[in-house]
Amino acid sequence: MADPARYNRRSRHVTEGVARSPNRSMYYAMGYREEDFDKPMIGVANGHSTITPCNSGLQKLADVAIATVREAGANPQVFGTPTISDGMSMGTEGMKFSLISREVIADCIETCVNGQWMDGVVVIGGCDKNMPGGMIALARLNVPGIYVYGGTIKPGHWKGKDLTIVSAFEAVGEFTAGRMSREDFEGIERNACPSSGSCGGMYTANTMSSSFEALGMSLLYSSTMANPDDEKVGSAAQSARVLVEAVKRDLKPRDIITRESIENAVALIMATGGSTNAVLHYLAIAHAANVEWSLDDFERVRRKVPVICNLKPSGQYVATDLHQAGGIPQVMKLLLDAGLLHGGCLTITGRTLAEELADVPSAPPAGQDVIRPLDRALYDEGHLAILKGNLAPDGAVAKITGLKNPAITGPARVFDDEQSAMDVILANGIRPGDVLVLRYLGPKGGPGMPEMLAPTSALIGKGLGESVGLITDGRFSGGTWGMVVGHVSPEAYEGGTIALVREGDSVTIDAHQLLIQLNVPEDELARRRAAWVQPAPRYTRGVLAKFAKLTSSASKGAVTD
Repeated sequence: MADPARYNRRSRHVTEGVARSPNRSMYYAMGYREEDFDKPMIGVANGHSTITPCNSGLQKLADVAIATVREAGANPQVFGTPTISDGMSMGTEGMKFSLISREVIADCIETCVNGQWMDGVVVIGGCDKNMPGGMIALARLNVPGIYVYGGTIKPGHWKGKDLTIVSAFEAVGEFTAGRMSREDFEGIERNACPSSGSCGGMYTANTMSSSFEALGMSLLYSSTMANPDDEKVGSAAQSARVLVEAVKRDLKPRDIITRESIENAVALIMATGGSTNAVLHYLAIAHAANVEWSLDDFERVRRKVPVICNLKPSGQYVATDLHQAGGIPQVMKLLLDAGLLHGGCLTITGRTLAEELADVPSAPPAGQDVIRPLDRALYDEGHLAILKGNLAPDGAVAKITGLKNPAITGPARVFDDEQSAMDVILANGIRPGDVLVLRYLGPKGGPGMPEMLAPTSALIGKGLGESVGLITDGRFSGGTWGMVVGHVSPEAYEGGTIALVREGDSVTIDAHQLLIQLNVPEDELARRRAAWVQPAPRYTRGVLAKFAKLTSSASKGAVTD
């Protein structure tokens, strides 16, 4: 093994400065021997949890990572990280803890790795916020690290139709609209999630894990493997081996996470039709890595990268289908050959992205429609548009794929919370042409910026996805599609224009013009602004209150540091 003094933070901490430091006794209690003090200590941040199927299959990955680290001549040290199930908390007060869990996960990993002076870390996670939380931590720490995604769930089936968790949410709207039988409603509910693994479409978990391959911080093909399959265990073992080698070479996250590699990740997100949440999370990852990256950069990349993957929620297929068609490496090879990726970016293997992709075919496999060649793209430009206007002078995010006409002007239907909107939607109180405005749901106002999957899915289920707009300072699930605009900044709680909208006001969403506009004269808006009073905070103690006090705006990634 190479000279440990070159890479072993823990060994220097324990043995230098204080000869035979008494804290060595604590290590002996865990089975260390004298020679172990010359080995690197590798943290294994284990997100295993029975809270959600996304994380219930992670222990086997942690076990193989631990064994492999030890076989590679290092000392594994395991610690836990929490998770919140977005799918289970959706539509409840618990959803407000989802984004906050991203920060808690990052803080947990940073605290354990730095507090115990670890030399590297394998981060293992599954549900949506596990990925950005882990990557924020890796960027902050800047000790060698690798991300191991728990893997996708396999699709459910009901009467010959593939299902995902979003199928169940949309079924609520269809059932209440009288468009679905109770048999089918219950059949979908019971069969949508057939195994362990994260939600199967190109929703937030699969979006973030896929982008980590392009970022260079995860192994190729790892993001589209199904959690129940043996290849996922093999990939976790290989990830641990690669991480130990990275520790020996002192290859750190900020050597890999650069402006160019973030652009690669965002290009991949656009090409695959990924989640709006990726915008929020990459702003935060860039912040943690000290990389300049803004909302305008997303729009710059969107304009040059087409959508070439036919994936749910706005397409037909799921992540396991993408894996069979060549996975993320096949998508990246198409983008690289078209000059849409920076091939010289370093990856965690020590090789460049172009070197990693050298053996990937230049054309997708024949006989499949999951990955399209660029000359047959589903959309000529990316799908995550940054809209601005007097309703969102600092920006907002719209997903514009899957719509025949991504523009609407209509009367505002105003709600200061999610449940009030749901009640009206389910009671058939929303009409084609309406524009729902859901506010006081931003990072500070929610607090926690909850996702609006329940209202958007109910609209889809009632057949209103193409004819009704929805604007919010909250977020959307990666499973959301329709005429929706989220992350409105400044948020209502901070006195943004969205706080001044009144029932019946004319509102315009126009993705062609990248416009989100409240069609009210400026002098009237000035009167409303002068009369506006910030509401009392919904929480005054605990983690929600702390987040509300610390968080930045959505346009800056809703970061707390």
